[in-house]
Amino acid sequence: MDFLPPLPLLIAFCGASVLLAVTPGPAVFYIITRSLAQGRRAGLASVAGVALGNLGNALGAALGLAALFAISSIAFTVVKYAGAAYLIYLGIKALRRPAEVRDAALGTADTRRIFRDGFLVALLNPKTAIFFAAFLPQFMSAHGSVVGQSLLLGATFVAIAALTDTIYATAAGTIAPRLRGNKRAGAAGRYVTASAFIGLGLFTALSGSSRAK
Repeated sequence: MDFLPPLPLLIAFCGASVLLAVTPGPAVFYIITRSLAQGRRAGLASVAGVALGNLGNALGAALGLAALFAISSIAFTVVKYAGAAYLIYLGIKALRRPAEVRDAALGTADTRRIFRDGFLVALLNPKTAIFFAAFLPQFMSAHGSVVGQSLLLGATFVAIAALTDTIYATAAGTIAPRLRGNKRAGAAGRYVTASAFIGLGLFTALSGSSRAK
């Protein structure tokens, strides 16, 4: 099939993807923060949202979005700052959340909202599309369909990353219930969560093109 790279390349791609996926990056940090602050359920919702956003970037890379970002600094900058602003907004929102809502956060996480947040955080990161555009061609056959192979490899990477992210979310979510009822830990957690989101936003805004995972 012209959308499948040769088997040796596919195996090499899967190995490289696992190594990249297990290396903590902004997306992993975001998922761990959510899991610690709101529990395993919230972490898994974040994993699903981030995976869908990354899949959107893989599709965008396959269709030439990455090429647009590479040649248009304005397009890249607009999307990058939109994503950074959204992360900072989430941090400020966590900091200003009423006390009674914060105390109940572990047990009543709104998974639909958290899924949406994860999706937007991942989708509004143009570096992900550029990463796909730089990484995927290394494992593609020149004789196959460029778009087909890009979509297949992109979806494979997203699936592998979602699996490793699930492990991170599950581990962090296991710790989260121990924080329930501990007012001192809850107050500290609020500031840590807010600082993490704001820090990620500033990091996104100030960083150049690099691997986004």
